[in-house]
Amino acid sequence: MPNPKKVEFVDNLTQKFEDASAIYFTNYKGMDVQTTNELRSIFFENDVEYKVAKKTLTKMAAENAGYDDIEELIDGQMAIAFTYEDPVIPAKLITKFSEDNGLDYFEITGCIFEDQFYPTEKIDEIKELPTRKELITQFANVLKSPMRKLLQTLNSPMNNLVNTLKSLKEDKE
Repeated sequence: MPNPKKVEFVDNLTQKFEDASAIYFTNYKGMDVQTTNELRSIFFENDVEYKVAKKTLTKMAAENAGYDDIEELIDGQMAIAFTYEDPVIPAKLITKFSEDNGLDYFEITGCIFEDQFYPTEKIDEIKELPTRKELITQFANVLKSPMRKLLQTLNSPMNNLVNTLKSLKEDKE
């Protein structure tokens, strides 16, 4: 008979798999508690959930959520980063944290990004994508450019009139 706590854990993990826009699997073998807590606080500030889970329970939850064949993603001492808003943020945070702290062993073993499986080799491509905030800024700038040109076009005749009147005034003096 299954342990009720484990059943509840698998149900919660299944819900996280279903709701997340991206799921990053990490191998944290060798990371001490203090470093892990620092990472958790960085994740917390960026709305990323970080869970340590047993491979068997993770596999069950993933299968319940419709993700089969995640064997290659769950390797070593594994923890999972779930994000519900911006799917690029965890990849950038994990990479930066690993580089800043000299943690060669702390790596992303793979991810599920927008319902697609990506092995370790493809993570570099994901890290290069702009974040949601960066995309919104770029989009706003694209919208702002034609508006600025329209404003300049509308102001141009008025500026020309003002300059002509100034010139006439200077000529009379």
